[in-house]
Amino acid sequence: MKIAAQRLRSLRRSIRVPQHKIAELSGSSQSNINRYEHDIANPPLEMIVWYADYFNVSVDYILGRTDNPAGKLYDYIPQYSEEDERFKQFIEMCFDPDSPMNGRLKQTLIDMVMKGGAET
Repeated sequence: MKIAAQRLRSLRRSIRVPQHKIAELSGSSQSNINRYEHDIANPPLEMIVWYADYFNVSVDYILGRTDNPAGKLYDYIPQYSEEDERFKQFIEMCFDPDSPMNGRLKQTLIDMVMKGGAET
């Protein structure tokens, strides 16, 4: 995880804090921080999350999945299935059953989701 080591070192240096201070703040040891920054050891997930929270960056950024410190954005499109009862319950909750447009609005939503799911 060479990119993670580089990012951890770069984040620390960006605020001009020595390794021993990061170790103190994170509850780790200076020798562990040094190993993480020099790609000798992989930091545990808890440490990566700590860095992400402390430096206000995403875990994706630290791991090199994106160069955007704010993170990687995904366009999630739920997959609709006629058999998925949870989806049907969600749609029922969204609309007032007494509304004269209830059935039409529900069908429009289902049609939109089905078209979105078909494109993937």
